[in-house]
Amino acid sequence: MDRLSPIKEILERTGDARYGGEKISQLQHALQCAALAEDAGCDAALITAALLHDIGHLVDQHAEGAAAAGVDRRHEDIGSGYLAKFFGPEVTLPVKLHVPAKRYLCAVDAAYLSGLSAASVTSLKVQGGPFSEEEAAHFIAQPHAADAVRLRRWDDLGKTPNKSTPGLDHFLGYAETIVQ
Repeated sequence: MDRLSPIKEILERTGDARYGGEKISQLQHALQCAALAEDAGCDAALITAALLHDIGHLVDQHAEGAAAAGVDRRHEDIGSGYLAKFFGPEVTLPVKLHVPAKRYLCAVDAAYLSGLSAASVTSLKVQGGPFSEEEAAHFIAQPHAADAVRLRRWDDLGKTPNKSTPGLDHFLGYAETIVQ
């Protein structure tokens, strides 16, 4: 686990911060998303991507309050860039694409858009709103876009206060099997 100690330290040190406007912490959200991926029978890479998809919020020193102020800090790019030191595209691309995946789902699924939390609606506006039909077609044709869509759905579901999940070390065990 030594190779992943920087990631573990970040999650333990800053993961107790609130997850945007939601009623859970960043770490609780990460663990819930990873548990959903595990429950879906996903491989180690997608479970790891689910666990770490929002790490860009935690490594970005200027993220606090950005979305509420109308600023898109592009946490998906920050996070995927940070994770590239540890993992290949099977982890980094779903992380990088999980925000565009929300824009995609809003374009192709009206029920998805109407089901977003208030915080997600606010961030969607900052992130550019739903894709056009052409943008949606371009997005879904990219490598790992389908995984990003799955991750996005877990991202939306992983917001339950006080939900019990396995701990961080459990999910970092998956990451350990694929670290570069």
